[in-house]
Amino acid sequence: MVLTLTLGSVHAFSVFLAPMEEAFSASRAEVSLTYSLALVCLTLAVLGGHRVFGLLKPPLFALISCALAALGCLIASWSGTLWGVWLGYSLLFGAANGFGYGYALQISAQAMPARKALAMGLTTAAYALGAAVFPGLLTEALTSSGLAGALQRLAMGLAAAGLAAGGLFHLARARFELAAHAPSSQDASHTPRLLVHLWIAYGAGVSAGLMVIGHATGLAATAGASTSLLVWAPILVAGGNMLGGVLAGWLTDRISTRTVLTGLPLLSLAGLAVLLMRSGPQATLAGLALIGFAYGAIIAVYPAVISYLFGTLNGIKAYGRVFTAWGTAGLIFPWLAGYLFDLSASYTTVLTLAAAISALSAFGAHRLPEAGAKHKRP
Repeated sequence: MVLTLTLGSVHAFSVFLAPMEEAFSASRAEVSLTYSLALVCLTLAVLGGHRVFGLLKPPLFALISCALAALGCLIASWSGTLWGVWLGYSLLFGAANGFGYGYALQISAQAMPARKALAMGLTTAAYALGAAVFPGLLTEALTSSGLAGALQRLAMGLAAAGLAAGGLFHLARARFELAAHAPSSQDASHTPRLLVHLWIAYGAGVSAGLMVIGHATGLAATAGASTSLLVWAPILVAGGNMLGGVLAGWLTDRISTRTVLTGLPLLSLAGLAVLLMRSGPQATLAGLALIGFAYGAIIAVYPAVISYLFGTLNGIKAYGRVFTAWGTAGLIFPWLAGYLFDLSASYTTVLTLAAAISALSAFGAHRLPEAGAKHKRP
């Protein structure tokens, strides 16, 4: 949780939108591409993570992941162009983020094999907490030290987290197991079709959340939020994200997984409807929080469901493949929101599109098989 707490700072990116536009004389779409590329690199790291998770002991893995993330932020802070930011923030920080997040998620499931959804929910909640804590810290750093200073402070925080997480892994004598501890509940003959089904439902489910995370302050600003309220936009999204991860993980260990996975995109749809109604800054912040809640729950529940369906070892590989849907949504939607905003100075079109895709996720999730029934408690 210490590891994911700090790595979650990548999702506080929206506080950098205006400063980067000013610093590099760039458009909203160009700056948004920084976050989109970071999510792509994060996704590729999760996809290939199962190949490297067992190569290093947990303390060293935590140290190296955070060191690479810190180096990426430093390179971005020294750069005078967006290309340098993409190299440091998007490539290095994004990839290190994916390795650290994927590793923490899987080792937490191994720690609590009978209650994977709760364990993974707590881990993703810590990731979301980072996205809630860092907007305020980074905004203060931007005010006092500018863009370069804020990125350098972030690098220091990442380095400290690597030392702390590495020390805790060492004290716990943690090990990453490469053997499957739980049998798969899914017939292997149906695996390709099931993976495609999961990919579509998951990717559609996270699209609204990823768009909102990348444009939280922009969405609040278009709703008329004051300067003092703007910083609350990413904080509320991340706070909802954190709460969603904990509650959905707890619920998934107790009730129908199909019910949970179907209901969450519908919550996103409700939040998007609030944003489309343009009811003022306070209602907009509430809608952002609701979308954040649904997003946090979705990213906590799907890895647990996949682990239940495919078993521990096969679940790591399957999750990496399904997670590419998250990366695809992360590449498309934050950038698309920025591009459409540049054209019309409005988020209406992308919000409408996100609503339709959330409905698609609910429909797809309703057709998924149940998972983890033997672990449920009355």
